[in-house]
Amino acid sequence: MASATMPEVRPANPNFSSGPCAKRPGFTLDALSILYGQRHAYELQAARRVAKALGVERHLELPLDLRAIGGSSLTSDEPVPENRDLSATDIPSTYVPARNTIFLSFALAWAEVLDAHDIVIGVNSLDYSGYPDCRPEYIEAFERMASLATRSGVEGRQRLRIRTPLIHMTKAEIIRAGTAVGLDYSLTLSCYDPAPDGAACGRCDACTLRRKGFVEAGVPDPTLYCG
Repeated sequence: MASATMPEVRPANPNFSSGPCAKRPGFTLDALSILYGQRHAYELQAARRVAKALGVERHLELPLDLRAIGGSSLTSDEPVPENRDLSATDIPSTYVPARNTIFLSFALAWAEVLDAHDIVIGVNSLDYSGYPDCRPEYIEAFERMASLATRSGVEGRQRLRIRTPLIHMTKAEIIRAGTAVGLDYSLTLSCYDPAPDGAACGRCDACTLRRKGFVEAGVPDPTLYCG
């Protein structure tokens, strides 16, 4: 659940079957994490733990400091909203301008070098649709752009797909799916504003949704909360 990480999948067979998991027979996983100046940089440690547990072949960590651009409480000293009404339709201050576009652009470049045909990103639009770059229509548009913007796409050597296996799932469904395949959720982090020791704040949108998901899934929450 570290939002700065996305796996790239290099297929040994032509079919990426349906389901919520990127790890599956016939595919090789490479993980990309980006340190973009986020206040929750502790998620990079979680990303390393998850990458190790999944047995990724390579875990590429890229520094890209977006604090100079600003525009988000995640890349500045602006307070992170707490105990917010998640039914609100406004875009929250935790939105990072163009973040998924930036992330996917780096993933696209690496995928072309790796000759990967699938990029998997864990965006979700069902439980929380406040972010414009988590919508299905955005992902579809980026995928179309990718075929026009790369050498491999123009030469017809690569038909890249952006996979979003979690996009239409509730948090409870995601937790159940991870539990079913043996995912250790204690390795993961969702919090936007964790304590220095990595404990989740328990009050930000991400923590609220995570707690709600575990309760609705009927699965014990292993998260260490400080509030």
